[in-house]
Amino acid sequence: MTACRFCAGTDGEVVLDLGVQPDCATFPPAADPGPDATSPLRMWLCDACGLAQLAEDPGGVEEVVGLEPAALVEQGRSAVAALAAAGVVGPGVSFVEYGSPHGGSWVADLSATGATPVAPDEPADVVVDNLGLMHDADQATAVRERAARLRPGGTLVIGFHTLHAIVEGAQWNALRHGHFAYYSTPALVGMLETVGLAAVRAWWFPLYGGTVLLVARAGGEQQESVRAMVAAEDAAGVRDAATVSSLQRAADRTTTGVREFLEAERAAGRPVWGYSAASRAVALLSRAGIGPDLLPAIADGSVAKQGRRTPGTAIPIVAPDALVAAAPRSVLLFVDDLLPEMRRALPQVEATGGRWLLPDTLPVRA
Repeated sequence: MTACRFCAGTDGEVVLDLGVQPDCATFPPAADPGPDATSPLRMWLCDACGLAQLAEDPGGVEEVVGLEPAALVEQGRSAVAALAAAGVVGPGVSFVEYGSPHGGSWVADLSATGATPVAPDEPADVVVDNLGLMHDADQATAVRERAARLRPGGTLVIGFHTLHAIVEGAQWNALRHGHFAYYSTPALVGMLETVGLAAVRAWWFPLYGGTVLLVARAGGEQQESVRAMVAAEDAAGVRDAATVSSLQRAADRTTTGVREFLEAERAAGRPVWGYSAASRAVALLSRAGIGPDLLPAIADGSVAKQGRRTPGTAIPIVAPDALVAAAPRSVLLFVDDLLPEMRRALPQVEATGGRWLLPDTLPVRA
């Protein structure tokens, strides 16, 4: 029986089942023949509090450090600028950051406003968590811990990839081992209320198709920005299992489309490579049964990932220079937000007649 990671409720429904998958953050050395550890990968939606979450916890997920996308860095700057303009951070304000293993720290930008970081064990006027909270298996403890770090009258700031964007954008591959929670704005507002914090303001950013910055404090009054976002997401069905389960259909469609495309390109003698050895690519490649015979290599700018391979499918990870030298007809880009950045960084792909493709846009044969 599944118990909610936040409220401990047991009533809920599996809304996305990707089967048994390798750990998507563990990229073994290329010479490691495996086998790679696998475990179930399912999303469960709690009926009581509305939190979408990882149903099972395989444990031991290892993170191989990747590069910070320019879009992530820019979103951080925009978010801090919004907080400064609203008077949340600035001179005389102390802060502490709960970071994400994927990078994207705001410490430098927050300090540039005149705010002062505190020691790791000290309370602060502002507690910031950007894309970090989802990495805690025990969501109830994680929320309480962040609230407890606040000084009297303090402010909690949480940035998260909203479930609304995941469902609306058919981003089924946001589900991964090590990401334990997928927040809708209504669910997170309710979670904060249980620790005595009222969500008072919200901003929306385009990163990952929809990232929300939520500001909460004790005794605060909810502003229209929060009310409107909660109403819009509830109307879109973020707490409705039937709506969220559309992710299953999207997963099946994309998996089939990518497999059919790569088989057709191989038959026609048109080489295809991949770019970005991202965690979200692992389940797609594994479900579709795609190995080096269909996708010879995946390029990635992270030196830490080069010389490794994808878990479960053994596709080599190489430097971008190798992709340029190979001049493939098509490059499958596994992170949509990287497209503008990659077109600037690797103009040779299109200059030599190649094209960038996104997996979710590939057609499926009737």
